[in-house]
Amino acid sequence: MSIEISETIKVIMEMAAMMDPEDDYNTIVEAEEKIKASRAQKEKELEEAHANLRALSKNLEVAKQSAKRPKSVPSAEVHAATVNELDDSKLSLAKSISDAENLLASQEAELAALKEEYQSLEHYDPATEHEKDLDGTALRLKIYRGMGFDIAMNDKNQISNVLVRSQSGDVHPVSLEPQTEYTHQLWNLAAS
Repeated sequence: MSIEISETIKVIMEMAAMMDPEDDYNTIVEAEEKIKASRAQKEKELEEAHANLRALSKNLEVAKQSAKRPKSVPSAEVHAATVNELDDSKLSLAKSISDAENLLASQEAELAALKEEYQSLEHYDPATEHEKDLDGTALRLKIYRGMGFDIAMNDKNQISNVLVRSQSGDVHPVSLEPQTEYTHQLWNLAAS
């Protein structure tokens, strides 16, 4: 039984070694850097789109002001087609700007959530939390129950029986009398 406890403790120690908040912190920092880079790219695209929109708006205004064209200027139909083409381009750019602004807003919200999570993780001390929650007896009982063994107490508050839940779902009581070799019997019942 002490071998089982030492193996259980060994498993618990291995699980504790796998929990590394440094990886979580690095992931958050990496995500913040990606979001910053993405935001900078989106802002650059947004500025370019605004510049294109201003240029196209100026072109449109110039085209509208020159409603009375001299003979050297193309016909009214060609001009109307050019104005329509510029209008379509303006609408397309406005939609692109709107989409970029929406994406930027969603990424800013995601960044705020990640910063909030980062703050909570920065103030979280897993070692202290683990010490608070650690109760050796309760932990061992939980591990035993997880393996299919439940301890039954008698009237004198001493362990009298072990209820073994087998893999088939059956429950078998095993008496723990001092002269009885019960370890082999427990494992056989658990595996049945």
